[in-house]
Amino acid sequence: MTAELSAAASATQGTSAPRHLVVVGGGMVAQRLVEALRARDDAGAWRVSVFAEEPRTPYDRVGLTRYFEVRDPEELALGDPALWDDPLVTLHRDCAVTAIDRAARTVTDRLGRVHPYDELVLATGSRAAMPPVPGNDLPGVFVYRTLDDVAALRGWVEAKRASFPAGRPVRGAVVGGGLLGLEAAGALTTLGAHATVLQSGTHLMNAQLDHGAGEALRRLINARGIGVRTQTVTSAMKPHRRTGHVGRLEFADGGRLDVDVVVVATGVQPRDELARAAGLETGERGGVVVDLACRTGDPHVWAVGEVACIEGRCTGLVAPGNAMAEVVADRLLGGEATFPGADTATRLKLSGVDVASFGDAHAGTPGAVEVVWADPVAGVYKKLVLSDDARTLLGGVFVGDATPYATLRPMLGAQLPGGDPSAFLLPEGGGGAPSLELPDDAAVCSCNNVSAGAVRAAVSEHGCTDLAGVKACTRAGTTCGSCLPLVKKIATAELERAGVAVSSALCEHFELTRAQLFDAVRVADLHTFTEIVERFGRRPVAADGTPGAPGRGCDICKPVVASILASLGNGHVLDGEQAALQDTNDHMLANMQKDGTYSVVPRMPGGEVTPDGLIAVGQVAKDFGLYTKITGGQRIDMFGARQEQLPDIWRRLVDAGFESGHAYGKSLRTVKSCVGSTWCRYGVQDAVGMAVALELRYRGLRSPHKIKLGVSGCARECAEARAKDVGIIATERGWNVYVGGNGGFTPRHAQLLAEDLDDETLVRVVDRFLMYYVRTADRLQRTAPWVEEVEGGLDGVRAVVLEDSLGICADLDAAMARHVEGYEDEWRAVLEDPVKLARFSSFVNAPTTPDPDLAYVPERGQLRPATDEEKRSGAAVLVAGPRLEVRA
Repeated sequence: MTAELSAAASATQGTSAPRHLVVVGGGMVAQRLVEALRARDDAGAWRVSVFAEEPRTPYDRVGLTRYFEVRDPEELALGDPALWDDPLVTLHRDCAVTAIDRAARTVTDRLGRVHPYDELVLATGSRAAMPPVPGNDLPGVFVYRTLDDVAALRGWVEAKRASFPAGRPVRGAVVGGGLLGLEAAGALTTLGAHATVLQSGTHLMNAQLDHGAGEALRRLINARGIGVRTQTVTSAMKPHRRTGHVGRLEFADGGRLDVDVVVVATGVQPRDELARAAGLETGERGGVVVDLACRTGDPHVWAVGEVACIEGRCTGLVAPGNAMAEVVADRLLGGEATFPGADTATRLKLSGVDVASFGDAHAGTPGAVEVVWADPVAGVYKKLVLSDDARTLLGGVFVGDATPYATLRPMLGAQLPGGDPSAFLLPEGGGGAPSLELPDDAAVCSCNNVSAGAVRAAVSEHGCTDLAGVKACTRAGTTCGSCLPLVKKIATAELERAGVAVSSALCEHFELTRAQLFDAVRVADLHTFTEIVERFGRRPVAADGTPGAPGRGCDICKPVVASILASLGNGHVLDGEQAALQDTNDHMLANMQKDGTYSVVPRMPGGEVTPDGLIAVGQVAKDFGLYTKITGGQRIDMFGARQEQLPDIWRRLVDAGFESGHAYGKSLRTVKSCVGSTWCRYGVQDAVGMAVALELRYRGLRSPHKIKLGVSGCARECAEARAKDVGIIATERGWNVYVGGNGGFTPRHAQLLAEDLDDETLVRVVDRFLMYYVRTADRLQRTAPWVEEVEGGLDGVRAVVLEDSLGICADLDAAMARHVEGYEDEWRAVLEDPVKLARFSSFVNAPTTPDPDLAYVPERGQLRPATDEEKRSGAAVLVAGPRLEVRA
């Protein structure tokens, strides 16, 4: 049958009258099929009619949540609009097909019109599954599937918010903790509503993540102010007694949650009703059964995308659907392509939450070995699944930092180079994984089936010289965009191989490097991301040469801009647009821990603290039930604070004379010191006094990465200064200054910059070194690699800061003076601003104080058990943060 069909298709290519292909469905996969067919059908063998149920051209359903930001459906439109002006393509909008007559080879649309076809492709996709819960049809219960769905959700939330008194939040719940459920929760928070995710499984995204990754994800979700309750089954949705709208959810375990809006995201069901009515075979769990050519039991009917049951299952991801579309396009033109298998790699698209998985993420392969790296303080969990010899890559999971995902996913099934696979999991800037030269057949962009070889060919054979050109030539990165870092890396390597000057653009939104963008923002005196991207962002050029609008930024450029604005003294990090650019820790002005609570670190300059200060810190820790520990930076860390407790803790500390220690920021952390000449019989200089002066001078200084200093009072080096970004060691004649020392995964000893400096000269040299680093380092680059990579290396740095070789020292001095003069304590600023203070409310029913009826159940690491009175408390709501006991 395959040979006959191929011969028939080939015979038609050269005839004057094109055959008629009918595509039922107007989604992403239908668009891909039409694009692929028209791109290859030079002879015009086919004319295509697409019947779309929605009243618009196909749009990016993967990026559906972006609608809450752009609010313009056209912003989500897919591909080149000129496709629908092609004389061989007809798009019937708002015109669903209602019946198929296989014998007559016709379809009937909703208007009763009959259309003949030569070949028929079913691309009807799927619908949102609605669990059979009483009350699921109440007003205020939504699914999250189409643009109309999200537009209705937005309208409902905005109307509710407008009807409530000031300060009364809209309370939302999302039933389902998978990819779509988490995006829906993010959408609710974007709309200003409180959100709680209800997951029936043991952890979030349980289909893609293991339990450890799921717990790491929960902490990240909590940090965005989104509540999470796992192992929770909704048994009923109850109406509000006054409005009749949804007002309460009841759970199988007896708990309940008051709500104003509910989003159901519990999966999808293939829309196979047309196929069933036409007598086509369907799978046990739905979907139209097709072979590897995507053909049904009827030789003239095909199925692609989520409605296709291929190899016994349906796949709700765009990448396999696009692969099916390519297969059908090839077959219609006489080819013999077959479905290559479903790439089930997934990446969560939620601002501030980086999650990705691919391959055998659950290590189900016999003998599989798991390599895990976790940093609870940073909220990061990474895992590689390898064959029993620890060489072949079988899968991976990344939460909090998915940087390795783009590089490693194409290596699925291949052997990793190097002897230690854990090197691939080290944080950016912390060590450097072995270099990977992907083979040409490695899939780089699974959404559009683009290989590494195709990216290289775009450069070497088609003359592309930048990322935008490669995207246009290959379509890589034009769907979900998660592969763009890897595409850029491959294209850059190919350009360098050809001897072509390579762009050092920050990302696809900015052609400038971080250093160039820093200077541009400084000179132009810009103060918001919107202004910066409008002024310096790259504008895509349309086919007619008209420049388009700049992009909205990405996970690369937004944090960089946030750092630049903070370094330039642009006010509090939570002011205006800046708040949306911050990562979790900066957003909360505290370090999130692995149980979802936060640690609080007050500044103790040089490690010096008074007895009264110690008593005050101890009393705060005791009153709030916090675990305390002396850090390596000579200050006290208090663990276990809940989000809503942070302002109260800060207020007590500020009243006692403390301020933020900036333990959460890419900024100065600590200046460690020994006791120096104050007490030590070996000390030759006042190490404590110098450390205190330097820490107070550089406190709050934002930078590309964290900065640590050390001051030792003699050559015995008790402050371990040479392991710091700036190390200062006393001599009989003054101070020696060392720079570029880092701890972590790639320890570096600092190198000598200058010798025997007096106090004033020392401060001036350190000022200039730090400001030069802040202005010229790459994003997330520690001082150690920066010193190595800056022009001239250490000698170049010495020439700039000591000899003023670039003539910028006066500017560096002035910049540091402005920083010192403009410093403000970020904790105090929040306490004095009601708008900022409102960000730290966790409880939807008690925005300023904890619910007295709620019993806090400590987890590991917590000290204070629930009191007897708390244990006797009654009903409570679910909130963000650590686990809470909820009783009926």
